[in-house]
Amino acid sequence: MSKALGGYPERIVCLTEETTEALYLLEEDWRIVGISGFTVRPARARKEKPKVSAFTSAKIDKILSLQPDLVLGFSDLQADIAATLIRAGINVHVFNQRSVPEIFSMLGILGGMIGCEAKAQALSARLRANVESVRERALHYKRRPRVYFEEWDVPQISAIRWVSELIDIAGGIDCFPELSQESLGKNRIIADPLEVVRRAPDIILGSWCGKKFQPTTVAARPGWAGVPAIVNHEVHEVKSAIILQPGPAALTEGLNRMADIIGRWAEL
Repeated sequence: MSKALGGYPERIVCLTEETTEALYLLEEDWRIVGISGFTVRPARARKEKPKVSAFTSAKIDKILSLQPDLVLGFSDLQADIAATLIRAGINVHVFNQRSVPEIFSMLGILGGMIGCEAKAQALSARLRANVESVRERALHYKRRPRVYFEEWDVPQISAIRWVSELIDIAGGIDCFPELSQESLGKNRIIADPLEVVRRAPDIILGSWCGKKFQPTTVAARPGWAGVPAIVNHEVHEVKSAIILQPGPAALTEGLNRMADIIGRWAEL
């Protein structure tokens, strides 16, 4: 394993997409030797880097053959992968960012781990500028829509914390703020689908991880016909690749997509 550049890691495996995208944005992608098979951002990563993991599983032998000096993971869902690699003598760091501030913290930590603090600060500044621009636009809205964000359809799972925060930044009001504090999807299940009806969202945003969102299916749910979002045709997809990864994409394309939808509604 190379120990150049003052001992900073030169052979990094990224088990999730957000660290891969961040390293590309930092122009430090040359360090990446393996990525998740679910990576779609940036598109070139899929062509340039070996795929070594899914989300809760990984090709341990393949990772070890790459001789990484650092493996980056995300959340307790990758704890078993991390433990196996640690026992094999690999340096592993697992991030657990679940909020917008924690995404920025992750970027700062990542920059420090590779000796690129200044570049990480510059990237964070660019991302923060976009977030603040969206927030400033929303401050001028005279009305704020109630927004139901659906992460999965069967069972129905509502927005995780960073998505809920971005809805607020974009000028909306999350219909299920109490559920957003739960990190696990199973704890954000809406047991009674009619609870969505009772909360009367003005906008429905769907991001079904791994499959295309179907507005017509949502509109056809029993008892949902009178929901304001359905009556006014305000049912929209936000692609999972730009919102369900707690990294740069959520703070840029994901936020901007939601801001455009909410802004059009608020400025009518």
